[in-house]
Amino acid sequence: MHRPTRLVTLDEFILRGQNRFPGARGELSQLLRDIGLAGRIISQEVRRAGIVDILGYTGDRNVQGEEVKRLDQFADDTLVRILGESGHTCLLVSEENDSFLRTPHSSAKYVVFFDPLDGSSNIDVNSPIGTIFSVFRRVSHPADEPEMADCLQPGRLQVAAGYMLYGANTVLVYTTGMGVTQFVLDPHLGEFFLSDPEVRVPPDGRTFSANEANASGWPEPVREFAATFRNPPSPSRYIGSMVSDVHRTLVEGGVFAYPSDRKNPLGKLRLMYEANPMGFILEQAGGLALSGPDSILDIRPASLHERVPVYLGSAAPMRRLQAAFRTR
Repeated sequence: MHRPTRLVTLDEFILRGQNRFPGARGELSQLLRDIGLAGRIISQEVRRAGIVDILGYTGDRNVQGEEVKRLDQFADDTLVRILGESGHTCLLVSEENDSFLRTPHSSAKYVVFFDPLDGSSNIDVNSPIGTIFSVFRRVSHPADEPEMADCLQPGRLQVAAGYMLYGANTVLVYTTGMGVTQFVLDPHLGEFFLSDPEVRVPPDGRTFSANEANASGWPEPVREFAATFRNPPSPSRYIGSMVSDVHRTLVEGGVFAYPSDRKNPLGKLRLMYEANPMGFILEQAGGLALSGPDSILDIRPASLHERVPVYLGSAAPMRRLQAAFRTR
């Protein structure tokens, strides 16, 4: 970890980066600051959840058919309100909604995808949860109404991606394609402070993070890889919140996997809300992001809620997994 020599706030860091590009107009900088604001609000509510009775379910189901938790709804509403009012987004796409949401700013430059509260099944047991986001530049002309083509872009075209992890600390990790940066929220000051300006995933690692209850239904290359990965024996760590599991992989190395199985033959994790942003982060940190033999970031999406198998992690074991796929 590369610790800064003095305290640097998120706003200061973003503006300092913007100043390195004389022609920059500041839209992406402001958008990232708005996402940080939303994260601070959601973090505060997560910490107060048991006190203000925001735990439990709303009684509704989202587009995925999953029961919506009250805190899910709060996080979704917060992101839609803040990003919709920012003036820099034309479309917002939430995992909780069937289609994209148009903002009042039809000529704005950016489309933002987000999973407002990843791992929400862990909310009532006080396990870490998070928010994942992904930013694309629209491809349609600003004079036209934004359209579905602005959303269905491969992950390689992301201009920014990141996540907020609400755990013992609230951590913000993001990339704009020039490395990965980490911030930690000071809850007393209400500010994100730079904690690592150059996050790098270790080149190797022995930790394997997957739901091994489903192992019998995994593709054969994955089962073979998991067996060799465990020889000699290696630790298994799996929380069931992608943000938590991937963050540990980013910090400690190893592999996070959510393969296809008999119950989910196309995979379970969503390409646009989970696989793309996390894949972008891992690759920018020196790791690999696969969905079988090829990179997640090269998949051309067919729908907003497309699901894919996901494998993320340190370069050395991920190359072994990639080779296992390619020899089949």
